[in-house]
Amino acid sequence: MTDVMEKPVTQVANVPVNKENGKLRKVLIICSKGKLEDVYAALVMANGALMEGIEAKMFFTFFGLDAIRRKTADHLHTATVGNPSFMPEMPTVLAGLPGFEAFASYMMRKEMDKLDIPHVTEFIQMIEAGGGELYACKLAADMFHLTKDDFLPEVKDIITVGDMYALAEGEGTHIIFI
Repeated sequence: MTDVMEKPVTQVANVPVNKENGKLRKVLIICSKGKLEDVYAALVMANGALMEGIEAKMFFTFFGLDAIRRKTADHLHTATVGNPSFMPEMPTVLAGLPGFEAFASYMMRKEMDKLDIPHVTEFIQMIEAGGGELYACKLAADMFHLTKDDFLPEVKDIITVGDMYALAEGEGTHIIFI
């Protein structure tokens, strides 16, 4: 594990972020995208919250479901086409060449391995072991003809949007949408 992962930030703008101060008590992270960089953003935030003693719940919807599907969780790709921040020194036309997205995804995974960043399924296991909860969106699961068996075992349930909002109940809850 890297120093970044082991030594989380304990203050933001000189305001402590922990359960005891009556501020941030729970995060509900909604992951709607299935690209490597979006899924990792959600996983890192959920894991960081848990490390700080903040309750973390995750709701995966639409293409974010790929992060919790058995078939796709460890095979996510990074966005190259239409991503102006991806290698800005490189001409945009190269991002659309056959095989470039696979190459970019490979390189990103290689860099993450150097930093000892867990793979998606391992990260999800860590989040569940730390007390985090993961849910799939019922509407999106129905649209894509997915059942509970299609998801990783750490997925607690397939729930409606109303159920998702119920997860956010309580003082000090923040909703993060990715």
